[in-house]
Amino acid sequence: MEPTNQKFLERVVSQKALQMGNSFSCQICVVGFLCGVCLTSLFLAALTSIGASVFGGISFSSISMGISPRNSSSEIINVSSSDCKFNLKETERSLDSQQHDDRVSLLTEAWGALLAEKEPEESEFLQRFGLGKSSVPNAPHVENCKLSVQVNKRLDTRAGAGRFPPWTTWKGSLDMFPAAAADENIRSFKQQAEANGDYPPWIVGSDEENYPFTRKVQRDIWIHQHPMNCNDPKIKFLVADWEKLPGFGIGAQLAGMAGLLAIAINEKRVLVTRYFNRADHDGCKESRSSWSCYFFLETSRECQDRAFELMRSKESWEKGIIKEKDNYTSKEIWAGRIPRVWGNPWSYLQPTTEINGSLIAFHHKMDRRWWRAQAVRYLMRFQTEYTCDLLNIARHAAFGKEAAKMVLASIDTDWPKVIMSKPKSDIEEFVWSNHKPWVPRPLLSMHVRMGDKACEMKVVEFEGYMKLADRIRKRFPNLNSIWLSTEMQEVIDKTKLYPHWNFYYTKVTRQVGNITMATYEASLGRKTSTNYPLVNFLMAVESDFFIGALGSTWCFLIDGMRNTGGKVMVGYLSVNKDRFW
Repeated sequence: MEPTNQKFLERVVSQKALQMGNSFSCQICVVGFLCGVCLTSLFLAALTSIGASVFGGISFSSISMGISPRNSSSEIINVSSSDCKFNLKETERSLDSQQHDDRVSLLTEAWGALLAEKEPEESEFLQRFGLGKSSVPNAPHVENCKLSVQVNKRLDTRAGAGRFPPWTTWKGSLDMFPAAAADENIRSFKQQAEANGDYPPWIVGSDEENYPFTRKVQRDIWIHQHPMNCNDPKIKFLVADWEKLPGFGIGAQLAGMAGLLAIAINEKRVLVTRYFNRADHDGCKESRSSWSCYFFLETSRECQDRAFELMRSKESWEKGIIKEKDNYTSKEIWAGRIPRVWGNPWSYLQPTTEINGSLIAFHHKMDRRWWRAQAVRYLMRFQTEYTCDLLNIARHAAFGKEAAKMVLASIDTDWPKVIMSKPKSDIEEFVWSNHKPWVPRPLLSMHVRMGDKACEMKVVEFEGYMKLADRIRKRFPNLNSIWLSTEMQEVIDKTKLYPHWNFYYTKVTRQVGNITMATYEASLGRKTSTNYPLVNFLMAVESDFFIGALGSTWCFLIDGMRNTGGKVMVGYLSVNKDRFW
């Protein structure tokens, strides 16, 4: 929550008081005062011990405030000479600790203000926090969303007629380094790499750390979806709305669109998505009702415009240039033929999924598991600024205070009084630009699916998930952080039974009792019921480990994204198997 002006003044006064408390003159006064108390105590004790003879039997204990006279003077004022040894260093440590906590709070709140939907003006920021925006250190857990989108747009757009985007082994902004751009040898290498398009930049890790053929498949899907000339009369289109029945979750919607992408590839059509009901809210603004609110479009704007234009032509429908979802049966969409363009790469998937203590080497839906992973990876290849901002806010809510402590330990201890403003170096701007935001690692993501899912799969209680978590920690003892996603409040309540784990989760209203997912989502509203699951999904994809239930389509797709995101060899522990295996 944002601090009020009154709280700000209180913090300033508190800081001034702490600074005065650190001064030498103030410390001398404190020492003198305490020594005076000690001397007075000793003097009173001495008087009490001789009081009967000198003062005619009048005891000081009888006039003490509310203290029984039956005890000795040492009990009346329980101060000994050893108590008078004033530990100045202990006092300084206490003052420093309080001052450090105030600085952590100040920095955490300042970062939060900069992440707000409406960022405060410079004057307002100065009034609230007592410092300018440029004085706030960089937040390691926050991504520069504007820069990321700018770079990714460049990587998702053809560089010219018939040319790939600048896909090379160089990541982030490094290929824009001026000296590299002027070097003839480097230019030649980059042009050769771009000509082949062998390095789709949204794929990380080696080929062995991803599903078979992942790089080639992603490259080929991008080529298929981005023809050089969208106005070519030979180009055909498949235009489809996302599933919008009330019982369909985001996982089911993604699975359905994966089926439509398979049909488009088999029929050599460009897939163009249209109405996405979950983006039909005010947060999406100009991209309202479109997949492009959350992720880059599945095709170029030119092809999208061309498809919508052809939809108004009766001749285009008659000639089959345009087709829509209604031209296909549910069976064709949900259980249709997987593209065979790349052979049968699913036939040699590595057995890295464990269920009930055994690795699964083979099952009857390996082709669909492989294809859905490829399709969803392509559809989610680049995040929009809106999605990036959602992740920044979620990370800050979960990890902001920890990040502030780390940053303050590495900068001038007099911040914010002393501001060290330095321009970015080349290595920061061009090399480190591709580093992902900080999260406490290693991080285990856990998706606990319960509620009405019991009608589709075997539901496992939270304790079953935690047993798997303990198994992972036995092998990786430095693991103690869990990103928990669940719709059930009872699961959140049970985290208190595991104090040796650090749990992080989004702050949303959760289910109490057993209601349908559709009813629960309706109670949250469209915006929240879409935003927070997508944040959990992407956090799970980026986590070091994952525990879920393969019987849940959501977990199934998370696993697919991880297996096309360089995490095949991390493995996957599931509390149950997919119901179709």
